[in-house]
Amino acid sequence: MSQQYLIPTYARQPVAFVRGEGVWLFDENGDKYMDAISGIAVCNLGHCHPAVSRTLAEQAGQLMHTSNLYRIPAQEALAQRLCEISGMQSAFFSNSGAEANEAAIKIARLFGNRKGVAKPTVLVMEGSFHGRTMATLSATGNSKVQEGFTPLVEGFIRVPFNDVDAIAAHAGNPDVVAILAEPVQGEGGINIPDPGYLQALRQLCDQHDWLLMLDEIQTGNGRTGHYFACMGESVVPDVLTTAKGLGNGFPIGACLVAGKAQGVFGPGTHGSTYGGNPLGCATSLTVVNTLANEVVAGVSAKGEQLKAAFQQALGDVAMVTEVRQKGLMIGIQLDRPCGELVNSAREAGLLINVTAGSVVRLLPPLVISDAEMQTLVDQLSAVIRSFANAQEVA
Repeated sequence: MSQQYLIPTYARQPVAFVRGEGVWLFDENGDKYMDAISGIAVCNLGHCHPAVSRTLAEQAGQLMHTSNLYRIPAQEALAQRLCEISGMQSAFFSNSGAEANEAAIKIARLFGNRKGVAKPTVLVMEGSFHGRTMATLSATGNSKVQEGFTPLVEGFIRVPFNDVDAIAAHAGNPDVVAILAEPVQGEGGINIPDPGYLQALRQLCDQHDWLLMLDEIQTGNGRTGHYFACMGESVVPDVLTTAKGLGNGFPIGACLVAGKAQGVFGPGTHGSTYGGNPLGCATSLTVVNTLANEVVAGVSAKGEQLKAAFQQALGDVAMVTEVRQKGLMIGIQLDRPCGELVNSAREAGLLINVTAGSVVRLLPPLVISDAEMQTLVDQLSAVIRSFANAQEVA
């Protein structure tokens, strides 16, 4: 089969998968690969989790779609469960993380306009990633994503990540109405802020009547060891966005609101034809309950175990400068570009990602076993060592 009918927006790798089971994917030839990026932080429960597959099949046989012109009991149940877990008050469902962030940006604009702010402005972070729609790529702190798409959407001021003073410096700007930040920057290279960073943002927002908006597209759904990363600092934002692991592969996103953001949206202010349909919400409710009841409690220990194992295995490799870890978000920092590691790892039966040019990003399924973690460490360490040896010879 040919890719000629696809718009080439992706530099696809030369492999096609036909089956998945847990942390493993199998290609057309039957070859087996460990998926150490979980479909980019999506399959937190692994591939084809039995409970998720069962719910999806059962709901598909009953009802898939009605539209939001009518009540959707599965949507109401999912919203309730997410709010109970997070401390948020209500939810809007979309089809993706970018759409969830679009909803957050619209909430900030509407919040500011209703206060009489002439040009509602959101403080966003350098190194961030919020999506590829026009508003979310404008908010993103990555010039490569924005290249060729000017004029960008106005209303964003960029500040350094993990720098509270840089944010506080804008306290006198009457146009600022919100802060948008990731608790951990994933695409930016697994950048982890100092303890207390989110609490400091919460305090600034309370002081200046700003909205605190947290993008938990990648950090949510158990990835960092709490169901949402902000829960680790006992912070309740005004807006929390999530997607990726929420559906374990089914496309769904959510924008949760509380506090000052509660009640900003009303009938006619936002919408989605497919968002929150019965199929997506029933499936996601099973995902959420399985993660919350059976999986999330063990994530922190697994992440610490992996970090320690990589530090030991790669401690004498000079070009490996740091191993960063929050839950099962792991970044192995090299001192040079290392994109070729993606192909080398795949040839060794391991699927990884390199982000920010020089960071090996690992986002393994949260259900990964001890034996599978050791396999991951052994295989990836061998690939990195081979790369390092080749670089030294060159």
